[in-house]
Amino acid sequence: MTEQTPAANGDAGADALDRLLTVLDLHQVEGWGPRGEEDLWRGDSVPGLTNRVYGGQVLAQAIIACGRTVAPDRAPHSMHGYFLREGALDVPIDFAVERLRDGRSFSARRTHAIQHGKPILTLTTSFQEDQPGYDYQRAAPADAPPPEAVAETFEFPPTDHPAARWWSDSAFELVHVGRALYLEPDPTPSDRQMVWMRSRRRIDSDDRLLHRALLAYACDQVMLEPALRGAGRSWRDAGPSMAVASLDHAMWWHRDARADDWLLYVQEAPTAQGGRALGFARVYSREGTLVASIAQEGMVRLHA
Repeated sequence: MTEQTPAANGDAGADALDRLLTVLDLHQVEGWGPRGEEDLWRGDSVPGLTNRVYGGQVLAQAIIACGRTVAPDRAPHSMHGYFLREGALDVPIDFAVERLRDGRSFSARRTHAIQHGKPILTLTTSFQEDQPGYDYQRAAPADAPPPEAVAETFEFPPTDHPAARWWSDSAFELVHVGRALYLEPDPTPSDRQMVWMRSRRRIDSDDRLLHRALLAYACDQVMLEPALRGAGRSWRDAGPSMAVASLDHAMWWHRDARADDWLLYVQEAPTAQGGRALGFARVYSREGTLVASIAQEGMVRLHA
């Protein structure tokens, strides 16, 4: 094993972040509807290991598309989405936004991500203007080591396996508290894990919509990992012996956070059955502030 810190491939990761930010900068398609509506947005995709679009990218783009039709003082606080079809990397994605409601405090939007005339994702997002109210949160785990301590001891084997390239070329640094599952299963299976994550470099924007969309992008990478950890599997098993895909995704943003600051994902997979598994995550800032909660059900088919 060769010791390698998460910054070892920083140039590739920074380039990946630049490509992601470009992809999230959707452009508007004007006058597309029968009455000249302008709530259609179009974007491309970041390169991937296969010709399939990464689900977190489509989530983030859909959130951005909805947010472009809402007053800037209203930030997304919840979203619920269903992945319907695989998306192709070489075809632009259209996001047709429906304005469901604009109330005194809340706005609701629905969008379909469309390729070849068919939806690959449908998503509903709710936005709220900042308001005072009762403030409570569940405390962060007291035993979580700081991200720097985890990164200093992070070991990653040099390899050309797709799981390794996914990590090294990612727009986000990601280090597990304990053993990662890229190439080997956990010798002591558990349905829980903690992961520190942040973007590869500083993001030159304070846009709350962008940072919340980036948080959705990043989390989709790890949401089903506790199920694999509990089953004694690793990402090396992907292929003939294991098939994993996101089915739906729900997210609640509680407080502001930057995607370029270290965030702690506290995760669990309480159940798996029928070829599906359920993952939960609470996301904390390094100061211990609960910034988001996430739930995802995915297809997890394990073969001998």
